Amino acid sequence: MTKIDRRALLTTGGVLGVAAFGIAGAQAVIAPKAAAPKAAPDMGGRIPVAFVMGSGSTMIDFAGPWEVFQDAGDGENQAFYIYTVSDSTDEIMTTGNYLNDKMNGLRFRPDFSFADAPQPRIIMMGAQGGHTPAKIEWIKQAAVKADHVFSNCTGAFLLAKTGLLDGLSATTHHDFFDGFEKQFPKVKLVRDARYVDNGKMITSGGLTSGIDGALHIVERTLGRERAERTIAYMEYSGDGWRTRARA
Repeated sequence: MTKIDRRALLTTGGVLGVAAFGIAGAQAVIAPKAAAPKAAPDMGGRIPVAFVMGSGSTMIDFAGPWEVFQDAGDGENQAFYIYTVSDSTDEIMTTGNYLNDKMNGLRFRPDFSFADAPQPRIIMMGAQGGHTPAKIEWIKQAAVKADHVFSNCTGAFLLAKTGLLDGLSATTHHDFFDGFEKQFPKVKLVRDARYVDNGKMITSGGLTSGIDGALHIVERTLGRERAERTIAYMEYSGDGWRTRARA
């Protein structure tokens, strides 16, 4: 079996190709179809959270924060409306089993393409492939009206490519500190934080750090009591979200 460093590939925005992701996954990145415009969904007054996705998205990078935003209600009503956005609504695939030069992960269809996605108040991105011009431009434009733009793990590379982190502090997965620092000299790398909060721009270290970053956003948006209720419901024992992040 060929050894691959999936996270190293995801820092560059590359894809593993047809052999690794399969035909459906490759098509979603290489030749996306133009999406027909969609009517904005009824969000029921909830806070919109857009998860930016691409082929090879690392599961816990987005699933951890997804669960936090999903569970951060008042016991009866959800507080956030969560949805996925990608280059198109064609099927894409997360990481998973890598065997015989093929990747086989969870397959799903994004809710919206960048052409028709609703304006979010929170933008979230984890480790993923396919850092297309459309993706980078959508993040830049959507960030203008967003309250928070949040990366986890090597999603910081994607966020940094937009230029939105220039002059700010940020963190990423510890395996990629040196690479991030070299690739983005205008960003001050923080090496010892679960997350870094610059006000609008928030970056977290990787994997489970995304849960802490999301809980921090819940606390900032809805208050400490709601964040504590969320971790109690999730049976999450980490307390990194309580630590004041450096910026």
